[in-house]
Amino acid sequence: MPTTLITGASSGLGAEMARQMAALGHDLALTARRTDRLDALQAEITAAHPGRRVETYPLDVTDDEAVLAVTRRVQEDFGTIERYVVNAGLGKGAPVGKGSHYANRETLTTNVLGAFAQAEAAMQVFREQKSGHLVIISSVTSVRGFPSSMTAYAASKAAVASLGEGIRSEMLGKPDLDIDVSVICPGYIRSEMNDKVEQKVRFMVDTETGVRSMVAAIEARRAKAFVPARPWAALAKVMQVAPLPVVRKLM
Repeated sequence: MPTTLITGASSGLGAEMARQMAALGHDLALTARRTDRLDALQAEITAAHPGRRVETYPLDVTDDEAVLAVTRRVQEDFGTIERYVVNAGLGKGAPVGKGSHYANRETLTTNVLGAFAQAEAAMQVFREQKSGHLVIISSVTSVRGFPSSMTAYAASKAAVASLGEGIRSEMLGKPDLDIDVSVICPGYIRSEMNDKVEQKVRFMVDTETGVRSMVAAIEARRAKAFVPARPWAALAKVMQVAPLPVVRKLM
């Protein structure tokens, strides 16, 4: 069975990706800081799919040495890693200049530096194997700058989208390496990260529906995908060129 490593798998999109990928026949290496939730997810998946192998690993993606060590441990435990999903992230944030720099810094540290550490570890393994599939979970917010408490988050997702494209560009010049890179940009999908948002958000879909579109794009090894495609594939194009006042209305 193919082995997929998913970071930040203890809840939300990561946990649902694990469920859906297990149903598709993937063995899973799941990492997160909250190991109690990982253990519960492991039990749930193995009960639903007795033939699947699911292993859990505690990991804080802001610890570069731990990221590499856990990645190598997964490689040793499973023998190979076919896919690495860079998913772990934070959604904290505050308006710039309001004195809550710590919240923005925490998000940027986890979402950007943590993602780079994961990509480094994954690509070391893939280069050795000469094959693999690196998946970067970005966001539709990567397309333009977002205001207020979303500024740092959107900036972090723009950074990781560029990271994925940069690695993909390099791999295009390496015909001896069968390494694919996908940048997945979810729109508004209900998850633990946003379940406390009280105001109504347009185009929000439930977790299972949203993740199903993510998994379909990942399985197809899409280079870049805005999901769910309706309405985000079209809206992303509009957001890229529209004047900022128009973009604000679409948020």
